[in-house]
Amino acid sequence: MTAERALPPESPLAMPRARVHAPRRRARPMRLDRRIEHYLSRFALAAVTVLVTGFGVREMYEVMNVGGGLTVLQWVFLVLFAISFGWVGFAAAQSVLGFPGAVLKPRRQHRVAEAPARTAILIPVYNEEPTRIAAAVEAMAGDLAEAAPGRFAVFLLSDTNRPEAWIEEEAVFSRLIASAPGSCPVHYRRRTTNHERKAGNIADWVERWGAAWEAMLVLDADSIMGADTILQLARRMEGDPGLGLLQTIPRIVRAKTLFGRLQQFANRCYGPVFAAGLAFWHGREANYWGHNAILRTRAFAEAAKLPVLSGKPPFGGPVMSHDFIEAALMRRAGWRVELATDLTTSFEEAPPALSDVIVRDRRWCQGNLQHARFLPARGLTLVSRMHLAMGIMSYASALFWLALIVTGLVLAVQAGLTEPDYFAEPGLFPTWPVFDAERAIRLFVIAMLVVVTPKLLGWLSVMLRPKRLMEYGGPLAFTLSVLIEALLSALYAPVMMLAQANIILDIVLGRDAGWRPQRREDGAIAFAGALRAHAWHFIFGLVLAAVTALINIGLFFWTLPVTAGLVLAPLLSWTSGMRSIGLALRRVAILRTPEERKGGEPAIAAMEARLAHWREPRPAGDIEALVADEALLAFHLAQLPPLPAGGFDEAEVLAGEKLKRSTSLAAATGWLTPAERMAVLKSPALLKRAKALAGGKQAPG
Repeated sequence: MTAERALPPESPLAMPRARVHAPRRRARPMRLDRRIEHYLSRFALAAVTVLVTGFGVREMYEVMNVGGGLTVLQWVFLVLFAISFGWVGFAAAQSVLGFPGAVLKPRRQHRVAEAPARTAILIPVYNEEPTRIAAAVEAMAGDLAEAAPGRFAVFLLSDTNRPEAWIEEEAVFSRLIASAPGSCPVHYRRRTTNHERKAGNIADWVERWGAAWEAMLVLDADSIMGADTILQLARRMEGDPGLGLLQTIPRIVRAKTLFGRLQQFANRCYGPVFAAGLAFWHGREANYWGHNAILRTRAFAEAAKLPVLSGKPPFGGPVMSHDFIEAALMRRAGWRVELATDLTTSFEEAPPALSDVIVRDRRWCQGNLQHARFLPARGLTLVSRMHLAMGIMSYASALFWLALIVTGLVLAVQAGLTEPDYFAEPGLFPTWPVFDAERAIRLFVIAMLVVVTPKLLGWLSVMLRPKRLMEYGGPLAFTLSVLIEALLSALYAPVMMLAQANIILDIVLGRDAGWRPQRREDGAIAFAGALRAHAWHFIFGLVLAAVTALINIGLFFWTLPVTAGLVLAPLLSWTSGMRSIGLALRRVAILRTPEERKGGEPAIAAMEARLAHWREPRPAGDIEALVADEALLAFHLAQLPPLPAGGFDEAEVLAGEKLKRSTSLAAATGWLTPAERMAVLKSPALLKRAKALAGGKQAPG
């Protein structure tokens, strides 16, 4: 049996590697009214942030400046407070400025072509569950084939490097390719080496097929888009020659665990306010989040092949968090990068448990800290540098918060346990740390209001729209959902603080994160595992609570939001991945989102309807499953690229010798290491030997 290669003819497109430093290319000029709007929006953001931060810092200064001046340690505390409060104030300012847009939803005119740009839908795959991908692709391809025949095609770009995952995805994707409509075909390519990870995967496609496609729509393995949004993205790209990248705001869907549903609810309730705030000041200098976005292929090729940084990981080598840098490089080349906040059928899924978020953050944090190498890069716009700085600060803020807590604790110990030195300096009065308790309480209330401002505005933006409010379950269920999300988020926050601070320490010590695949749906974790993983959170929280209680009972209650989360960390982590809790809350309309209303979103419903079909029993294993299925083996062989001539692969040689000396395939596969299994799957000659052994014949030499 023979099969065809699941790829179209190659259409190469040059993609020169960008340099860290390069001159900026002038962008197309903006209309005067748009330019004024951009400057005013950024001035408003800066003004609100400075006013909020300045007020908080002044109040904190007055809280501590009761004894006639601040000590060195108090100055350290004030600086740490200014940084931490400024970061929170910046988030609050964005939500305040985004609130009118989230409620009123003003319409903006877009340059839209009648026919969509010829668009390749790219889905990078890395050891993923293939059935969910197949169901989503089938739903999208069917709608696009009907709405715009011949304008779209799907490319499944695999970097899978586990033998059993490779064969499983081929078993599913071969069926998907065979059943795909001719007017929206599905293609499949697996790289033999996954150098430069996802960025290298996309670049490989651009260099081999990019010239045939005007645009590329990049999705993640857990993404899905409605055909209406895909068509609108492609029409805007076709109709606006200066547009290089258009990023949608993905909505989180299909969450079933407690932690997943918390993220899903927060994304839907507070996300529109944040998104409107981002769009308010980003203008044509928005950011790229690596998926659920459309890019002009030639613009991306000419500007955004990432440089390889000097030195070794974690700060050198290939760029890990590619998306922010790619957006910055496209802006440097003169292309517009914008947010499409009005396109609503763009979806993704969230990590199912706290442990999964920490694993993901390990990789993201390393990538974002690596961006420090680009902050002084010549040619980048000021807003691009702000995006990079914000990405760094999203993790570094945990370190500042931890340092603030530790410094505050030292000040409290000093104030509570040390005797004042009346003769430290000449004068009538002693100098020791004292505080204005009344002003401190007022500052605490103000700080909490600033922290919860985005949540309050998200709640209010829904309450002001009765129809949308009912989609959340009504005013009572919705308000209760906001309170539950706020409480649990507050408990999770100190756990994430310590986890991220530990991640930063690992990175500074030179420990590379690698590239681990993500869990998508199953977030279950044993309580013993949660206890082991969070033992140090528990101990730190217990010690902090005990020390504050001994010093001052008031201080104990002030730090309770931090210590409670840390002491409860094992329990919080264990319950975070429980589907039973998440689904129970859903049944009573708690943490419900509009996509879960009766009927739901058509794109999600179409994918869900197809999942059962794609989850039909399929062969398990790798080599044994492959050689037992003639059709699958033929498909697999057709997709293999030619082996390099003259090379030496130790795993291939060892695998060949083991197959030669085996009397059965079961015996041979029992000897093979994972690397040797991969070598067999890459080699037509070794697969021929394996098939002979499976048939009870001695493997040919």
